Amino acid sequence: MQITTRKTGHSGTGRMKTLKHVSLEERCNRILRDMEGSLTARDRVGIQDFVLLDAYTSESAVLDNLRKRFNENLIYTYIGTLLVSVNPYKELGIYTKKQMDIYMGVNFFELPPHIYALADNVYRTMLTETNNHFILISGESGAGKTEASKKILQFYAVSCPSTKLLDNVRDRLLLSNPVLEAFGNAKTLKNDNSSRFGKYMDIQFDHMGGAVGGHILSYLLEKSRVVHQNHGERSFHIFYQLVEGGEEDLLRWLGLERNCQRYSYLVQGECAKVSSVNDKSDWKTVRKALSVIEFSESNIESLFAIIASVLHLGNVTFVADSQGYATLNNSPEIHWLSKLLGIPAQVIQVGLTHRKIEARSEEVLSPFTVDQAVYAKDALAKAIYGRTFTWLVNELNESLANKDSSRKTVIGLLDIYGFEVFSVNSFEQFCINYCNEKLQQLFIQLTLKSEQEEYEMEGIEWESVPYFNNKIICDLVEEKFKGIISVLDEECLRPGEATDMTFLEKLEEKMGGHAHFITHKLADQKTRKTLERGDFRLLHYAGEVTYSVVGFLDKNNDLLYRNIKEVMRQSKNAIVKHCFPSTEPDSKKRPETVATQFKSSLVGLTEVLMSKEPWYVRCMKPNEGKQPGLFDDVLVRHQVKYLGLMEHLRVRRAGFAYRRRYEIFLQRYKPLCPDTWPNWKGTAAEGVECLVKHLGYKPDEYKMGRTKIFIRHPRTLFATEDAFEVCKHELATRIQAKYKGYRVKGDYMRQRQAATKIETCWRGMKARREREKRAWAVKVIKRFIKGFMTRNQPACVDNTEYLAFVRQNYLTRLKENLPKTVVDKNTWLTPPPIMQEASQMLRKLYTRHMVRRYVQGIMTERKAQLQLKGLTSSIFKGTKENYPHSVGIPFVDTRISEEDIHIKVYQMIRQERIKYSVPVVKYDRNGFRPRFRQLIYTGSAAYLVEEAKIKQRVEFNNLKGVSVSTLSDNFLILHVQCEDIKQKGDLVLQCDYLFEALTKLCLVANKHNFIKVVQGSVKFDIQPGREGFVDFKSGQETMIYRAKNGHLMVESTRTKSRAMIQN
Repeated sequence: MQITTRKTGHSGTGRMKTLKHVSLEERCNRILRDMEGSLTARDRVGIQDFVLLDAYTSESAVLDNLRKRFNENLIYTYIGTLLVSVNPYKELGIYTKKQMDIYMGVNFFELPPHIYALADNVYRTMLTETNNHFILISGESGAGKTEASKKILQFYAVSCPSTKLLDNVRDRLLLSNPVLEAFGNAKTLKNDNSSRFGKYMDIQFDHMGGAVGGHILSYLLEKSRVVHQNHGERSFHIFYQLVEGGEEDLLRWLGLERNCQRYSYLVQGECAKVSSVNDKSDWKTVRKALSVIEFSESNIESLFAIIASVLHLGNVTFVADSQGYATLNNSPEIHWLSKLLGIPAQVIQVGLTHRKIEARSEEVLSPFTVDQAVYAKDALAKAIYGRTFTWLVNELNESLANKDSSRKTVIGLLDIYGFEVFSVNSFEQFCINYCNEKLQQLFIQLTLKSEQEEYEMEGIEWESVPYFNNKIICDLVEEKFKGIISVLDEECLRPGEATDMTFLEKLEEKMGGHAHFITHKLADQKTRKTLERGDFRLLHYAGEVTYSVVGFLDKNNDLLYRNIKEVMRQSKNAIVKHCFPSTEPDSKKRPETVATQFKSSLVGLTEVLMSKEPWYVRCMKPNEGKQPGLFDDVLVRHQVKYLGLMEHLRVRRAGFAYRRRYEIFLQRYKPLCPDTWPNWKGTAAEGVECLVKHLGYKPDEYKMGRTKIFIRHPRTLFATEDAFEVCKHELATRIQAKYKGYRVKGDYMRQRQAATKIETCWRGMKARREREKRAWAVKVIKRFIKGFMTRNQPACVDNTEYLAFVRQNYLTRLKENLPKTVVDKNTWLTPPPIMQEASQMLRKLYTRHMVRRYVQGIMTERKAQLQLKGLTSSIFKGTKENYPHSVGIPFVDTRISEEDIHIKVYQMIRQERIKYSVPVVKYDRNGFRPRFRQLIYTGSAAYLVEEAKIKQRVEFNNLKGVSVSTLSDNFLILHVQCEDIKQKGDLVLQCDYLFEALTKLCLVANKHNFIKVVQGSVKFDIQPGREGFVDFKSGQETMIYRAKNGHLMVESTRTKSRAMIQN
């Protein structure tokens, strides 16, 4: 078949623009690469449905596909609707709540194979068609049947509707599992948690899909495991859980020790401890489950008493007396049996060592031999446990029972033992394999029937399917009067010495010519070497199995002597009393054998299953060692054979490998045809017909049914799928582009509408605000004008706001135009009349504030400088013409450094500590000749120094005063007190730092009022009795000379400040 691909679009003009400039050759190469990639992936991970295998008749192809998927951790594969599950022996993280949500309500083949997909499909089909279904979970021990059953229950617990009542039912359904596992599961060589009974559970749903109840049926509990286990195996879990996890008070009450090695029934397999089983934790789970399922405390106590009594019974030992009959010592086990079962010890002792025989009208007690006593003890232990297990199942059913009598739909879960082939196969394996033969027969019948019905319903011609009909084997086992079970029952019931070997001889006699039956006697020379004399071999559908007849008769009889039953009826234990009722028929007719009971139960199970729609889960184990990642081809091939996968695959592939409803097929593949994409206007069948013609299907490759299309070969589907993979990427690009355009356009339109709306609202709001503002402005202007007109009147309603505005306006302007310095007297704003008084107060406050801030901000040195300047101001301000020019010039500590003073002078005066020194010009008292000198202040005197000589020393105590002129000259006259004619007179000095020098002198001499500012002439003493004068006047330039009158004339230039002084 040739598949033609296309670019998405309805016509040539609608083809994808992204491929517009790509050549045809490049497009073809890209399609081939994509197809090769998908084929490579398929080769790596296998095919998820065996129906789509080309070589579907080849076991090797099936095995290879399983191996590929197993190596990729893909443990699930379909055969149509049958699910094949391979145990991974590790956690895969595929059973989370998220996974459950993914598979809920999804088409069965839409997602990869999963146990949740099957469970969901069964559930939805049940709700849609309102009929009953069952899921058959099969496989050999260790393949994961019990886990699969749990996963299905957990899925329904999450996916079903939830109410308080439904949640209660759900919890009971889930917790029935650990209880049944504890009492019905055990460690075997192949599985640490092997179900040793068959279980069929009905889950009942109401019309809304809520789980409202359940019912459990059990089949063929392996009671012999109570008294005997093979090496490496254990008895049922509950015994070990009780001993290892039971509370100390409980064990003391039951007479048990926390040591499994103390109990004979628990150590025969020499495997009391198992690393993968936590008995203590499981014990807590069982206790919790019993409480949730609402077992009463008395029933729980009675149940544990029975479990303990079985352990005590296993420790009972017999001793032969002188006549060879069994006797019992007064052992503690009898005491505990008496206490736990509520039966007198003497009655138990007699029941275990004697058998009641009716001789004519009398009843005689016949003593047992030791072997007979041991057989009776073991039979009692098996009977007690087996009947207790039946009681437990009935109690669970009572707890799960749905009280509503309205019609319910049902999903059944059948978790039953798989085909078993051991090195030594006994009666149990015979029954288990017979059960699998019956289920295989049912499986083929139901599968063929469903296939044929589907073909007929769709109007497709049915083609007969060749398959192995195992009816011949079922008849060999179960046929009335002729089958193996009939021969076994006959041998068990006949009088005389019937043994396992006589049973084998009868089989050889009746089955001698059967093609599926072989014994050592009937086999040819070559086959005889593989058979023991006590063996017979059946050729099952799954292969040959050799059975040892040893123990067949005893296990089939499973006799419990009548007198032991009578002993049990005396029990005060409520459960034992229920299990051995006084109303039980006690006829002399022997009860049905185990094989016959099992056969009848299988017939009943078959009738139940035939009334429901079947679904299948086939569980497989990849290796015997329970190792993750190891795939044993031989073991898996064997399971493929005995699970009947090849037969099922042949039936499903009869004629057509693939079928889908028109709607689903068209929905998936419609992008491949321009006429069907994106929407088909006609019926789904017409759309599919148009699609397959466009794809180039040949007439013999498909058939059109009434509601489905049938495709014959997997390669046709794969070619279609590969073309779809290529088309899907192109579609995704186009859809993505369209969607992005749609999104952007939608965003643009929304933004545009929003912008228009915002603009409208904004304009309206602005207009309203403008109108309100104008109305407010009119009112304000009116009040302002009225206030202005009445501003000089006393405050009233008309001018209050205006005056407030005037005040505020003045204060605002004043805030922005405050003086920057304290001396700024002219920048204070002129206040309006109403603010005159307030302005004066504010000006005073602000001035004080600036002064305060100025004072707080000055440094110590600056403060001292200002104090000096203040002293200078107090002396010369307003009196000395050039004083204002000195205000901005800072004073210094000294004008002559100590290094510039001659060393001799310095040594002479250093004791007095130099306070200040300044260069001066000294004018002689007689001729007024100028001479450069140094004026030095110490703590007690002023020195006039000429280089290394002290020319004159004036003590501050002898200093009468200092005279300066009012003009801008720099002259000062120091008036010295002269009492001696030899003393020198006053000093006439010129100093460039006049104000600094005089201020320092005032401080050092501590005389603040002895400086006189004189206008005109200054008289000074040349020596005692002789006076001189210094005249001061203003001129065009500064001049110093001796006037004609003999006075010293100091002429200085006029300054701008002189007018101020004169005023």
